[in-house]
Amino acid sequence: MANENDKQIIDKEFGLTSLSLRNKVTVYVLTLLIVGAGIYSYITLPKENFPEVEQPTVYVSTAHPGNSPEDIESLITRELEKEINTIEGVDNIQSTSVQDFSAIVVEFQVGVDVDEAVIDVKDAVDRAKSELPSDLKSDPAVIKFSFSENFPILNVNLTDPTKTLDELNDIGEFLEDEIEKFPQVSKVNIVGVDEKEVEIKVDPFKLEARKVTFTDIENAISAENLTLSGGNVIADGIRRNV
Repeated sequence: MANENDKQIIDKEFGLTSLSLRNKVTVYVLTLLIVGAGIYSYITLPKENFPEVEQPTVYVSTAHPGNSPEDIESLITRELEKEINTIEGVDNIQSTSVQDFSAIVVEFQVGVDVDEAVIDVKDAVDRAKSELPSDLKSDPAVIKFSFSENFPILNVNLTDPTKTLDELNDIGEFLEDEIEKFPQVSKVNIVGVDEKEVEIKVDPFKLEARKVTFTDIENAISAENLTLSGGNVIADGIRRNV
């Protein structure tokens, strides 16, 4: 007769584990295939060092010289925002009003086509023109905001205590021309150097005596700013060889 203290032994097993243990070779082969497929996918996966970040964002800028930030906001920024707010798909609007200038950044919902968004914003700006100051020198500019175009991927700083600012600028212009020769480079800008200008002082009494107007002087100067192949260019007071 069995002892009452004897315990009943029940065998339990997990089917998948048992199947794997009975087919070790098959499991090893499947594991190697999965690892090999993962390595192949990683190697063949397209990669970019500087991938373009496309965001549905539009930038609206308006210049109105001679006006305070308060006037810029009330006369320009708010009027533009009223019409832009009516556009479908707008997620966020950020505006900045400073002395003589208004800037509006319009962010659209993910999935909105950027080119269509630019058209919608331009239409909204056109509708707001009737409410903008009549003495605006230029219409508001509407551009597509792109990280790849508006943010530099490389900054080159030039410094040499033995050279003047003009000499450094000449070196910068040389580097600009050389870097732009690469087909992958879309644009190169030189910053930190003021544009050279020529100031012309005119005696109004001599103008009147010679019957010459300011327009005549302006046209004469404009006629001298010509670009000739193989010659010289004089523009904005800077003489450059072509």
